[in-house]
Amino acid sequence: MKHGLLVGLFVAAWAFALPALAETLRGVVIVVIDGDTVLFKPDHYGAQSRAFLKIRLADIDAPEKGQAYGDVATHTLKALVLNQPVEINTVATDAYGRRIAHLQKGALRINTEMVRLGLAWSSSRYQRNAEGVTAQDEARRALRGLWLDAAPTPPWVWRRAQRASD
Repeated sequence: MKHGLLVGLFVAAWAFALPALAETLRGVVIVVIDGDTVLFKPDHYGAQSRAFLKIRLADIDAPEKGQAYGDVATHTLKALVLNQPVEINTVATDAYGRRIAHLQKGALRINTEMVRLGLAWSSSRYQRNAEGVTAQDEARRALRGLWLDAAPTPPWVWRRAQRASD
């Protein structure tokens, strides 16, 4: 009985904590690190502040630097958001302390746009993202970006191969 009560209390506390994970901030992208990671300065930090947040784009995985299409993905993300006012919608924080977020510039959903352009995969871990899956199918059919290759190497496979060769 005690065990069931403890589990129930834990589940209730966890359910109430979930909304705290979601956070929306407005600001400017100050650096594009790669095709799915940026440095973001929230508006509320003030003009003189050197503080920033490292943001990993949610529900996508872009080619890495050194991988085919990695540079194109990075340059495209720069063209879309660098020094631009954007909004981030945080969904989690990863093991590296990065916020995992959806990035939006006006009405344009940047995460989905990178997939639609064929410069990122819709993350296989988050199949709940129907918009990303649809964008990926569209990019594959249209042979956009990395889908020009008959069998593009997903970044998670490429990273594993890099670790194995080290």
